[in-house]
Amino acid sequence: MSIEDSKDILIEVDGMRKWFPIKAGMLSTVKSHVRAVDGVDLRIRRGETLGIVGESGCGKTTLGRVLLGLIPITSGSVRYEGEDIRSMSMSDLRRRMQIVFQDPGGSMNPRMSVRSIVGEPLQVNGIADGAELTQRVAELLDSVGLKKDHMNRFPHEFSGGQKQRIALARALSLDPEFILLDEPTSALDVSVQAQVLNLLSEIQNKHGLTFVFITHALNVVNHISDRVAVMYLGKIVEIASTRDLFDNPSHPYTHALLSAIPEPSLEESSRERIVLSGDVPSPANPPSGCRFHTRCPIAEAGRCDTEEPQLQDVGEDHRVACHFPLGKGQRLPVIHEDESVDEAPKVNLL
Repeated sequence: MSIEDSKDILIEVDGMRKWFPIKAGMLSTVKSHVRAVDGVDLRIRRGETLGIVGESGCGKTTLGRVLLGLIPITSGSVRYEGEDIRSMSMSDLRRRMQIVFQDPGGSMNPRMSVRSIVGEPLQVNGIADGAELTQRVAELLDSVGLKKDHMNRFPHEFSGGQKQRIALARALSLDPEFILLDEPTSALDVSVQAQVLNLLSEIQNKHGLTFVFITHALNVVNHISDRVAVMYLGKIVEIASTRDLFDNPSHPYTHALLSAIPEPSLEESSRERIVLSGDVPSPANPPSGCRFHTRCPIAEAGRCDTEEPQLQDVGEDHRVACHFPLGKGQRLPVIHEDESVDEAPKVNLL
């Protein structure tokens, strides 16, 4: 990486691992570990929106919480502007890095007014109090499309979309540089999702923020992200610009994910649906070699089941962890939408 490139990097992740112990017996002996995040290298660029996608349980949320120092890292490092976050004070981290949770209501004290919820970070950090705090909260609410009168109400008096706006106002209160958005629209109606996504884009442009957007909704990540990282069983298997990832996916798992995006059309669908065999393996006992080989239609015995692939360049700003990355125009075994799963072509896996 050149000096010029390094100036654009806000967060650097090297060899990140987060393992959770599995304990047994009265002595709570550690017998194994859940490898939620298991060797992730990542660069987050200043001012971008990086989408992180994958199935439930792939490690997306754990990765995000380690990034913010909410849970301790097992091994590896996370550096913010070149400084290891473990050497930074928690108050410094919170001023520079914030999070918006999936369930806004669950992240708010139901007995606190909106003024107290949004203003608490300002009070705790000694930034504002009294009339100055009230004025600042009113400004923050206005910036997310809420009214000054809302500050005297309580969380139960708001809709899901309004609660998410309150959560965003709270995240903006310390004027951070980086915000982690953990599935912020998954519990919202489609029309409300669009409003929140447009609001996020406006706020990012106004404040020059860097976003990491965690989601399982590919249509959402396609709309808001500059780049997308695809996770599978604790590892990043592909990362590219959003347009390149959707137009030229190289990893078989990415192909399968993209084929599952619903098409809002009354006409007969032309999309080819990829059906993966088997279940996602346990993160407590992941497969050897490539972790996707047990479900991959193009896996080859003797390599995919023994040798772990590393991220490699397959194009400009496009990297994939696969021994046999798919080129443009290459396809996996598929079935059409008008066929049943039972009629899917049988693929011999390892």
